Amino acid sequence: MKNLLFLFVSIILFVSCSRNSDNVVLKPTDNTSSKGKNIIFMIGDGMGLAQISAARTVNDDELNILRCKHIGLISTRAADEYATDSGASTTAFACGEKANFYTLGIGTDGNPLTNIFEIIKPLGFLTGLITTDKITSASTGAFYAHQSDRFQYELIALDLLNKEINFFVGGGRDEFANRSDSLNLIDSLIAENYQVISALSQIQGDKNVAGLLYDSEPPKISEGRGDILSNSLIIALERLSGNGPGFFIMAEGAQIDWAGHDNDQEYLLDEMADFDKAVGVALDFAEQDGNTLVVILADHETGGYALVDGDAASNSVVGQFVINQHTGIMVPVFAYGPGAEEFIGTYENNEVFYKFLDYLDINDNLK
Repeated sequence: MKNLLFLFVSIILFVSCSRNSDNVVLKPTDNTSSKGKNIIFMIGDGMGLAQISAARTVNDDELNILRCKHIGLISTRAADEYATDSGASTTAFACGEKANFYTLGIGTDGNPLTNIFEIIKPLGFLTGLITTDKITSASTGAFYAHQSDRFQYELIALDLLNKEINFFVGGGRDEFANRSDSLNLIDSLIAENYQVISALSQIQGDKNVAGLLYDSEPPKISEGRGDILSNSLIIALERLSGNGPGFFIMAEGAQIDWAGHDNDQEYLLDEMADFDKAVGVALDFAEQDGNTLVVILADHETGGYALVDGDAASNSVVGQFVINQHTGIMVPVFAYGPGAEEFIGTYENNEVFYKFLDYLDINDNLK
């Protein structure tokens, strides 16, 4: 009798749910705990909590980054230094291991580390890298290069060949076209079926994109760089979404860090606004898509920036820097979309790598 009753109730529930499903539209929210298939990873280089607080104040207490409800803290220490550099910290993100200061994609034993792009590319995932620095800089380089010195830009450029990154945009054309060894890596990229561009408006067709927009570093946003970061992300999302099992795009606001090194608050706030605009692009896409995780963080804080005064009514802040180098303080992590709750808490920077693999449901033996 109990079995018959259970069967009857089950049939009623099944029929009810089937009828209701035709009329219900599920809107993706930031509270879902299901796994997705895409990752947009955004690095505000040098961006600590004071930088975020200052940008919020001057923008009438509003920032796109604050749309995220899942927030954590990461320790940024390198394997051999308390205050890290971008090479060691982004190696931790990309490869899952603490690395030594100024190294890129190699372990403390000097051997190459497997990065997340090398794990997901054979599975069919599409990949993208965008930066307001040279594409051979540390934050982007950690996702494809293996070098003991993060400043060996020509060697890092060679590492980019044959990696089939589907979309990359930044500066650093000289490392490909005007090299000390006279190699022409522009021709090499073309041979690998890339369209090599010097402006976003030149993108055509469905070939992979090699965006080398400047000979060296891109200029400041205040000196005419324009919306390259957000526009590149828009184009990357259009080109990479809907193809294959998913995509992983890393987009970096590099010059927040440079402003900290210069102890220049105006420069800092301009670059924070530019980065936050790109964050808005990522979050808008993730909200509409429902299968995309957005993670926003810094590789470290720069400048020991502190807010010593300000005025919310006039949207102004008074900040001071205590150093022109990186600091060792923890930095915040903001997450949005499926799997965002896994980024709550306090943890080491290399754990971000494993959280990405768990989100993508990839069984990996690197732990």
